[in-house]
Amino acid sequence: MNKVFNFSAGPAMLPKQVLRQVKEELYNWNNMGISVIEISHRSKEFLQLMQEAKQDMRDLLDIPETYEVLFCHGGARAQFSAIPMNLLKKSSERVDYIKTGYWAYNAAIEAKKYCDPRIINVVGKKNGLYNIQPISKWDVSENSLYIHYCPNETIDGIAVYETPNFSDKIVVADCSSTLFSGPLNINRFGIIYATAQKNIGISGLTVIIIRKDLLKEPYRVVPSILNYKILADNFSMFNTPVTVSWYVASLMFKWLKTQGGLKEINKRNQEKSALLYNAIDSSNFYYNNISLSNRSYMNIPFFLENNKLNDLFLKESISFGLHGLKGHKVVGGMRASLYNAMTLEGVKKLIRFMKLFSEKYR
Repeated sequence: MNKVFNFSAGPAMLPKQVLRQVKEELYNWNNMGISVIEISHRSKEFLQLMQEAKQDMRDLLDIPETYEVLFCHGGARAQFSAIPMNLLKKSSERVDYIKTGYWAYNAAIEAKKYCDPRIINVVGKKNGLYNIQPISKWDVSENSLYIHYCPNETIDGIAVYETPNFSDKIVVADCSSTLFSGPLNINRFGIIYATAQKNIGISGLTVIIIRKDLLKEPYRVVPSILNYKILADNFSMFNTPVTVSWYVASLMFKWLKTQGGLKEINKRNQEKSALLYNAIDSSNFYYNNISLSNRSYMNIPFFLENNKLNDLFLKESISFGLHGLKGHKVVGGMRASLYNAMTLEGVKKLIRFMKLFSEKYR
């Protein structure tokens, strides 16, 4: 059987080592004679897994003790609501939402249910390429309580590589597609959140890193399952957590440690994306429409000069052993997601197919 590579934006591929371990432990976890998917979340064995996962996460990201780590239900969309509900004292408070792309804008739309967010568009276009203004030029409000932004837009393939430094404001970041892809200065943020099905594991889980001084009883009625203080007070176990997603995340954290940590994984991610961008740029058959300084190294959209070949490209790519390359319906074209588990071998296979396809249909 030919090796298949999954370039899906999420749920995304997992490292083979992790998948093998899941397979081996599915029927008999921790030598208990029962499956990890049926173990009680209150058992001492699972509580130990939980503590190890949290500590591994702290080690990898160098999370200060002034921050709490929460493991929550649902995807990042749940936090679009939870953030304004937990942070705002009243609906009239000023909050800024930086519009970097599709997901940042969707977070702002959801926030409108609880407040009147000021949406600040920082995306421009020059010479046919999209770019993001430097953070120093973001027109943030002087009196805003918090600033929300998305450092990497999975659909648009556009990224912010600067780290915000607003000492007088709470910076909230949706890091769903970049958390654990490289080092991060946690101290610059009030809240970081990320859904799991990209670099953390499988869907169903969202991790939150929150400054402890923000863990206060909300000023408004908040569903308990979205109340950060309740979740923290109950060690992320206010109700039964998504145990299997938590388990897979714990394996991913340990895998990352064996790979040399986030500095090493970031080097690999940079190498993979550079190869693919070079293949796109050196071709007159494909193109990317993001400026060099804002190109995502996690999610790479690309387009065929002749878009009538799109369906054929996808059909033949699957036969070649390349899955998940269809671009999001909002953008179209193709998209290759190069999360941590994607290997250099997979990227080279994609480039080889792109070259063969272009030669065949030029």
